[in-house]
Formats: sequence, structure tokens, C-alpha cells
Amino acid sequence: MTIVNCIAAAVLLLCVQCLHGSALPAVSSYEFTAYRMQQYNLAQQKHGCRGAIVVAEARSADEPSLTRRCVIMKVSDFTTERYFEAQRQNAAAVLILLPKNISGVSHETIQSFMVSESEALQKETLMPVYVAPEDEQLLYMYEEVKQAAATRTSSIFVRVLRSMITATAFQILVSNNVAIKAVTDNSMVTLEGVLPGVGEDIPTIVITAHYDSYGLAPWLSYGADSNGSGVTILLELARLFQKLYSSSSTRPQYHLMFSLTGGGKYNFQGTKRWIEENLDHAESSLLHDNVAFVLCLDTLANGDELYMHVSRPPKPDTPMHSFIQHLEEVVSSRFPWVKVGLVHKKINLVESTVAWEHERYSLRRILAFTLSHLEDPKSELRGSILDTMSQVDFRKLKRNGIIIAEALARYMYNLSDKGSPKDVQVFKGQLDFQDSRISSLMSFLTSIPRATQLLDKEPSHILLVNSLEHEFKRYLQQVYRHTFRQDKRDPEITFFDQMNQPVVMYRVKPAAFDLFLGGCIAAYLGIVYYGIQNFGFLYTKLKAAVKSKHQ
Repeated sequence: MTIVNCIAAAVLLLCVQCLHGSALPAVSSYEFTAYRMQQYNLAQQKHGCRGAIVVAEARSADEPSLTRRCVIMKVSDFTTERYFEAQRQNAAAVLILLPKNISGVSHETIQSFMVSESEALQKETLMPVYVAPEDEQLLYMYEEVKQAAATRTSSIFVRVLRSMITATAFQILVSNNVAIKAVTDNSMVTLEGVLPGVGEDIPTIVITAHYDSYGLAPWLSYGADSNGSGVTILLELARLFQKLYSSSSTRPQYHLMFSLTGGGKYNFQGTKRWIEENLDHAESSLLHDNVAFVLCLDTLANGDELYMHVSRPPKPDTPMHSFIQHLEEVVSSRFPWVKVGLVHKKINLVESTVAWEHERYSLRRILAFTLSHLEDPKSELRGSILDTMSQVDFRKLKRNGIIIAEALARYMYNLSDKGSPKDVQVFKGQLDFQDSRISSLMSFLTSIPRATQLLDKEPSHILLVNSLEHEFKRYLQQVYRHTFRQDKRDPEITFFDQMNQPVVMYRVKPAAFDLFLGGCIAAYLGIVYYGIQNFGFLYTKLKAAVKSKHQ
């Protein structure tokens, strides 16, 4: 009976192995593209991951031991605690699977991921971090390593049996014979255009927004709310005010200057260089002359709050104070549920970075402020790969655009002093914000990632900047395109290459399976050898057993 039991056990194990093998995908290797975490140096500070090469077995974040393993996480798994735990255990890498449909992810999960993403980007790490869009093969791998981690709580017999017979291991390979290189020849483009007012020596109002995006991985940073929303409102303001400026009867006594700046996510380098170009190098510029104020648009596609961020509180009887009063008047008369607040934050000259774009102007003693639905400049919403079209509320985006446009018109045409009713509407009918145009602009801006390090390298990204320039020329006059290149010997910001990598996933059996298979073969050969050596004895026993059965 002992021999029969051994044979039965062996057959059972082989059946389990065959059943499991049939459930696996047909491919033994699978190649996909993953996008590496940000890597850049800014203001003597290093950010992002310094590593790229990965040769490691895939493991779930639930595993107790992650040393020299590639930790596979979904968006819902990625938390600050798990990320730093992977670092503490010297994990070989982290691979985050990004869902194709962000709108299907819960608000709580998105918020949690954005917070963790922001924390991860604050410091540098030697551990390679990659993000890859989910697909069937990657999800299968994720479920397998997740199931393997779940069996850790089972009995030791179940764990050993699964590990030795049914488990499938996945090897992740990212190899490159070329070392990561610094990229110091990046250029940033700033666009400017003007609607000239009527009269001489009249003040100028500047409306500006930065157009680049930021997130964990540059190739996956689409920046819908931050700052596609600001760019969309700016372009709509240019279209609407162009109609008012096209007639001498409705042209105000203000120059209206528009600018779209690059490098906003990297200490507003494009804004800094543009201001220097206008104030320090240009023989004549509207920034040289009488600037009433600079209005910076940043993150305006959500929320029922509008915060005016200033470096110093505006004094009474100043243009900026007057504009803010008009803005509050528009909100109270037409959108009373919207909260309006003033956020005062002094510029710390000791710090090497600024929080908002208006601070670049304030440093040059130009009155400026930023409008945003965010109160905290360090909000995780200002830079995330989950900042996509699904996070945009088009009704609130349009509403914020209307508030800004109406406040500007009331200030520029001095409507309050002329006895106009508080609920007067300038922008209506043909002058109204167009839903279709807002939607198409946002779709266009989020069609490709707008990370700064990509905008002057890839043809599709260069086309995006050219299209923005075309929009300026369509509605504005005196349109200029400023291209600012860094000093290669002493760059203010340094990017690095190899931001998208081919990755190979191999499906293999664990080493324990090889040991188990070797043991089975040895046992089989032992049984055969024993049977040959003791054939007479076994034959006699078997013959006696058969004879007794028939009696």
C-alpha cells in the first residue's frame, strides 16, 4: 500500500501542476514601456530617482521582505509609508501600475496617491521608480504576486506546497548599457502678446499663466487642472477682450498684455527669464512703464473657493486693491456660494524657490497676485500624474473664467463709479465663454504630457507650443516668442535622460520548484532502483497478495 500511496501522491501533484500551468498566459516573456520617476537638480537640491537598471523578482507590497525585490503596486497601494518602507528595506525597484480610466478611481484613493506622490518627489532616491499603464499581462502579474503574499498567512505546508509546485515568479528586467546623462541644453519658451489700449502713457495689466505640467513621471504628466485650466482661461480672455479692443468705442485706457510662460513647475524659471529680458535687457517694454498689476492664473478648474495669493496685502486706493473689490462684487452678486479669500505669504529671501508665479514679479517690485482655488501653495494637486481631464469640473472652470473677465471689465471700464448695477453682465451673448471652446482647449492641452523637459525635444510637444503661439497671433498684437536657453556651464536646472524605458517581464518558476522537481526525479529513480534490486521479493509478495484476494 505504501507504493500505491506514493504513486497516487505523485499523480496528484502532477495534475495540480498541469492544471496550474494551463491557467497561465501563453507568453513566457512580455515587453512593455515604463516611465521613470522625475530626476532633476534645482537650486542645489537633487530630486527624484537616480537609478534606472532593474534585475529583480516581482513582489507585492504586502510581502514582509522586499530586499532586492521589485515591488509592484497599484495606485491604491502606493502610500508614503509603503514607499519609504521599500526604501528602508533596500528594494531593487518600485513599479506602479496606472489605471487607464482615472475617472473610475475613488476620490479618496486619488487624494492619497497625490499626497504620497508629492512626498516621494521631495527628495532623491537611488531606488529606481517606474510607472506603467495597466494592461492584461501586468494585471495578471499583480494578482499573482498579490496571491503569493496572501498565502504567507497560511499554514507552512500550504505555503511550501504552493511555492514549490504552483507558484509562478516574475522577473523584471530594465537594462541599459548607457549611463544616465545630464541634459543641460533644455530651452524654455515664453509667449507674449498685447491688446493696445487707447491713449498715451496708459497703464498696463498683465495676465499670465504657466503652461507646463509636473508629476511623478514626466511622460505621464498631463496637468489638466494645474495648469491647463489657467491657460484655457487666459486664451478665452484674450478672445473675448480682443472683441472689445477691436472697436474704438469700447477700447479701454489700458494696455492688456498676455503671457504664457515655461518652466513654471521648476521655480518659474521661464517667468524669471522673461522678466529679466523685459526689465534688464530690452530698450523698451510695457513692463518698464506703468504696470497696474499682474494677474497670475493657476489651478482654476475645481472647488468653490477663489484665493488671491499676495506677497504683501494690497494698500487701499491701489489698482490691485480696486480689482480685488470688483472681483468680490462679482462673486457676491452672481455667485454668492463661492468663497473668496486673501492669502498673504511673505517672500523668504533665504529660500531658493518661490511658491507662486506672482512672487517672481514681487521680487522686482511689480504689484502681482495669483488666483487659484487652492489655498496651500504646497498642495499635492499642483503636480500629479492623476491630474487628468477626469479631475476637471468644466462648470466651475467656466464660472471662474466669467468671474475674472467680469472683474477685469468692471475695473478697466470703471463701471462701479459710473453707476452700473452690481449684477451687470458684460460678457453675454456673443461675448460669453463658449463651452465647446473651453472643452476643446482643455482636450488639446491634455492630449500630450507638457513636462518642461519634453517640450523642446519631441516633435508633438514642439507642435503644442507652436499651436499656442498661433492662438496668440489669432487674437493679439505684437506677439513675440522668447526662447531662453540655459548656460551649460552653470545651469539653473538640470534634467536627466532615460525617462522612458523598455521593460521585459519574464515568467519563471521559483528556485524551490527546481529543487522539488529534482527531489521527485531522485525519488522516482530510487523507487526504480529498489524495485530492480528486490524484484524477486516484491514479486513474491505481490503474487501472495493476489492469491489471497481470490480465495
